[in-house]
Amino acid sequence: MTARIVDVRQGVLSKNDALAADLRQRFHAAGVTVLNLVSSPGAGKTALLERTLADLLARGRRAAALVGDLATENDARRLARSGAPVRQIVTAGICHLEAEMVATHLAGWDLAALDFLFIENVGNLVCPSGYDLGEDARVVLLSTTEGEDKPLKYPPMFHSAHLALLTKIDLAEAVEFDRAAAYAAIHAVRPGMPILETSARTGQGIDAWLAWLETLAEM
Repeated sequence: MTARIVDVRQGVLSKNDALAADLRQRFHAAGVTVLNLVSSPGAGKTALLERTLADLLARGRRAAALVGDLATENDARRLARSGAPVRQIVTAGICHLEAEMVATHLAGWDLAALDFLFIENVGNLVCPSGYDLGEDARVVLLSTTEGEDKPLKYPPMFHSAHLALLTKIDLAEAVEFDRAAAYAAIHAVRPGMPILETSARTGQGIDAWLAWLETLAEM
């Protein structure tokens, strides 16, 4: 039975990887930079993304978002306040997004009309780590209200990321966040990975985050 489960999982991942490769070709051909945002529930992905979309649009950049969630379209409605095109992917209980879901929900969108496409994954630090969505970069969020050792508990996710964002940094002092321990944990799993400290509420670190996005787009 164990061998059968492994075979099925490998088959699913192989199919996903093939679809993700097709998506990556489409994205590159259209000239759109794609980000996969991952975190545990409540880390602040939607708040950060709402701020990011609004700020990019204000700077004349064209941005859109796909939002994954188990149920409801609440996040999509919230993000739409930024003025950016947004579509919700309701996974109906599936704990991660897959390349096929992304491809399906892109139908009718002119990717060449976008500079950035953000994919907000389902809040989960386990399942999404194994699923390529055709993105240019995976960004993992860790909030100051979570345990500093979370990277050590969920190493595949942090190891597969290109950037770590410490969110809700304005709450760091109030929750006695151990910044040194968090940095050490992240770098123990992914040595040398860049880390940015951000607050969607106060705007701290947002300029550095936007600058990182622009650098990625130029690569």
